[in-house]
Amino acid sequence: MLSVADALNHILEHARTKLPGEVALAEAVGLVLAEEVASDIDSPPHDKAMVDGYAVLSADVVAGRAKLGVLEEITAGAVPTCKVIPGFCSRIMTGAPLPAGADAVVMVERTGFNPSPLTPLPQGARGILGTVEIHDERFRAGQNIMRRGKSLRQGETVLHSGVELGPAEIGLLAEVGHTQIRAIPLVKMAMVSTGNELLPADQKPTAGKIRNSNGPLLAAAAQRAGATPVDLGIVRDEPHELRRCFRAGLESDVLVISGGVSAGVLDLVPAVLVELGVRQVFHKVDLKPGKPLWFGVCEKPLGDGSSNPKSNPRAEPGANVGDRTLVFGLPGNPVSSLVCFELFVKPAIARLAGRHWESPHPVRRAKLTREFSQRSDRPTYYPALVVSSAEGLLAEPKAWQGSADLRGFAGANALLVFPAGEKIYAAGEAVDVLMLSTA
Repeated sequence: MLSVADALNHILEHARTKLPGEVALAEAVGLVLAEEVASDIDSPPHDKAMVDGYAVLSADVVAGRAKLGVLEEITAGAVPTCKVIPGFCSRIMTGAPLPAGADAVVMVERTGFNPSPLTPLPQGARGILGTVEIHDERFRAGQNIMRRGKSLRQGETVLHSGVELGPAEIGLLAEVGHTQIRAIPLVKMAMVSTGNELLPADQKPTAGKIRNSNGPLLAAAAQRAGATPVDLGIVRDEPHELRRCFRAGLESDVLVISGGVSAGVLDLVPAVLVELGVRQVFHKVDLKPGKPLWFGVCEKPLGDGSSNPKSNPRAEPGANVGDRTLVFGLPGNPVSSLVCFELFVKPAIARLAGRHWESPHPVRRAKLTREFSQRSDRPTYYPALVVSSAEGLLAEPKAWQGSADLRGFAGANALLVFPAGEKIYAAGEAVDVLMLSTA
């Protein structure tokens, strides 16, 4: 059997990033940018006020105090009509363009306005709004002003290929006018739950039946991993039914099948996949839970017989045509499925989506809060609740009854990794920890 590390290496060798395509900005959050983006403007496009207040000549403010006439009010989106001259200022709102002559803005909280105008009027002024008294003990020239192009300059690269697009990046793309971008498309993950014993979750089980928890579980895991789930439902352990459903699933980037990969009479999944042209890469991994994991690859040739997507100019960027589907056969027990998803499927999705991915192999250590007895001929991934403390990470092993016990797994945010063998770990002893997704 392969080790967890070797199995993951085999999977990642076959997981190649999808081809980029054109994506509307409104649909781009969470995707990975596939182009360099330069600004078509200066931002801000003018010197602007950073606060509501008064645009002044700093020479008029002596020891933080001044009494000035107010020439006009400049709101965001308006254009100043008066130049600020000695003895006068302009009322200004946050984001509004700084008027000519002004070299500082005094925030309104440090002023007092009087509607009585100063006289005589400066030449060219249409009227005076009133007077303002300034009392700003911390006044300095240049304060509360953001200069033109301070954030970005026209022609400057603002986002690089490979960045994952979050809210700030989406806003920046809008600021520089990129409403259509090139990005790695969403990964589609098809899911099939196999088993004659399965019923939909909205039906009450009768004798010999259980509800299908794997379908909803894997759909949630796919969404949390940034993939689009395609639920193909429950399929009976009949070869023709499996073929029909698997054929549809192979249209997606990833096909995940729960159940039917062990060594039972009705564990038909591997044979049916091979019939459909899926090449087996490996079967069984040295871990608990999740030993029966099956992994294969289905190459999807182009219409001209070529299997190279780059050789076909008719292929849509990011399309599955001419690409491959990664196929995972997960054990039927729900916790086994979830552990295998975290260890193997999630990294593959990240690679397909072009996202940065760090190895999930344990790189953190946590101290056990209670004694733990390990007895297994395989490395064991055991659910736990890990919290931070003044002593570092503390790990509380869950009261878990095995691979069918979802209730015991619920609330876990980590997996404790115990090597194969028999050992009693004392409370306070440090062990390897794999943190699970939390968002």
